[in-house]
Amino acid sequence: MLTWKNIIDFSVNGNPTPDKRVEKTEEEWKALLTTDQYRITRKKGTEMAGTGAFCSTHEAGKYNCVCCNTPMFDSTIKFNSGTGWPSFTQPIKDNAIKYEKDSSFGMIRVEIMCNVCDAHLGHVFPDGPEPSGLRYCVNSESLTLQKED
Repeated sequence: MLTWKNIIDFSVNGNPTPDKRVEKTEEEWKALLTTDQYRITRKKGTEMAGTGAFCSTHEAGKYNCVCCNTPMFDSTIKFNSGTGWPSFTQPIKDNAIKYEKDSSFGMIRVEIMCNVCDAHLGHVFPDGPEPSGLRYCVNSESLTLQKED
């Protein structure tokens, strides 16, 4: 189980190696994604709080990266954080997420990205529920839900 100490270590000393890499040109990403998906995942945008399709979804399944379809989060670790964005306590695998220090907008945060294709997902914070204490705050536009049957 990842902890805040692990997250800070990754953001300072380097991220775990992904299982694979997916790289495309900007034109290929634009052709693949909707305007909002492109703005959020490739240009580090965000959606307004409470507007995302997965804010109140609690169906069983895997939440995958919208850009490369890599599994990011499992529905069993999704929780209602009250923040207006889908929130999770852990990634599906330790090497699924890439972590970088983000000092934009006068704040210091840890940005989370897909470790396979570098898609911006959101941010992680140390104010989640136990046992990890982590809150992965994710834009719905950066995910797809692969429902379980």
